[in-house]
Amino acid sequence: MTQSFGPLAGDGGTPVRAKFLPVGLPSIGDAEKQAVLETLDSGWVTTGPKAHELGNRIAQHSGAAHGLAVNSATGALHLALVAWGIGPGDEVITSTWTFASTANVVLHTGATLKLVDVDPKTLNLDPALVAAAITPRTRAVIAVDFAGHPADYEALRALCDQHGLKLLADSAHSFGASYKGRPVGTLADATAFSFYAIKNITTGEGGCLVTDDADFLARVQVLSLHGISKDAWKRYSSAGSWYYEVTAPGFKYNLTDLAAALGLAQLDRWPDFDARRGALAARYDAAFEGLPELARPFASPDVHHAWHLYTVRLDLAKLTVDRARFLELLKAENIGTTVNFIPVHKHPYYRDALGFRPEDFPVAERVYPSIFTLPLYPRMTDADLDDVVTAIRKVVHHSLRA
Repeated sequence: MTQSFGPLAGDGGTPVRAKFLPVGLPSIGDAEKQAVLETLDSGWVTTGPKAHELGNRIAQHSGAAHGLAVNSATGALHLALVAWGIGPGDEVITSTWTFASTANVVLHTGATLKLVDVDPKTLNLDPALVAAAITPRTRAVIAVDFAGHPADYEALRALCDQHGLKLLADSAHSFGASYKGRPVGTLADATAFSFYAIKNITTGEGGCLVTDDADFLARVQVLSLHGISKDAWKRYSSAGSWYYEVTAPGFKYNLTDLAAALGLAQLDRWPDFDARRGALAARYDAAFEGLPELARPFASPDVHHAWHLYTVRLDLAKLTVDRARFLELLKAENIGTTVNFIPVHKHPYYRDALGFRPEDFPVAERVYPSIFTLPLYPRMTDADLDDVVTAIRKVVHHSLRA
């Protein structure tokens, strides 16, 4: 039976929804509120025992031996590169299909950034292109787990081992994911997670770096708080001392206990969050199965996908509108969307100052004009998702080429 649609809301019709559905929202409950209140009462509002506990628990959860909670995944990535001694004269390879922070941290070290194109299915690093980009100056590769789908760590690990390179995982999207039965957190020399507001668990702003290398993490810990001793936070308790020494020109990347308390409560709820994200993604998959104008995201059978994002691609050849207009029409139907990502090489700084050229990234250039992200988060209801599907089908129906 053919579904009947009224006029588009953008043309004066009635929207699919009466209330706007954002593309992302955190799921905060009574447990999180209570944890934060208890932390306020404890007196530890900056870095303290809760932040220390969160780093340890994230490491345990992700299969790593050691973890340090910090103020962002960006900070975690930067700290890892600095702790490895990467700087001027070195090269670091990463993906153009990522948020700019992945590339920015390389430049902050003084190293040379080398961007490569991506696999057309996963939009993760293409190992063959990484191999072609390696030179005697290459020191590290930063893998990016786009949308929650782990990168091809088997191939990247082999390349890094062959050339003596560090492998750093930008797993901002993939907390809780796994690759060939191994959790993200065990697949690289170090792994950075993000706990930003709409990530799979949140601390508001925050992140964590995990690794099996104790000496490396000790160095990271010192660098994360001005270069002073690794247990500097204890100087405000009976376990510490007023005396400290600055042993390196560090940064201020520490996480507060207020944020960590929120994260610890979120971590307890992660199994339910993960199951709900997977169920919503499966419901989207089923709903879009017979819609040829929309390509669903790829998920390899070798991975447990974290489903941080549900991204789709329009077949623009079948439509009379471009992506920008399609998203405007969805917004008029009260459906929120976004685009993940504008490829790094397309941003003015990287294009103009560093000379990256569109022709060097054919996959990213081909995919970028058609891709966008739909709402997906645990507090969404099935009815919310059905509204998204109805709005997509409505806009497609009114935008089909004759």
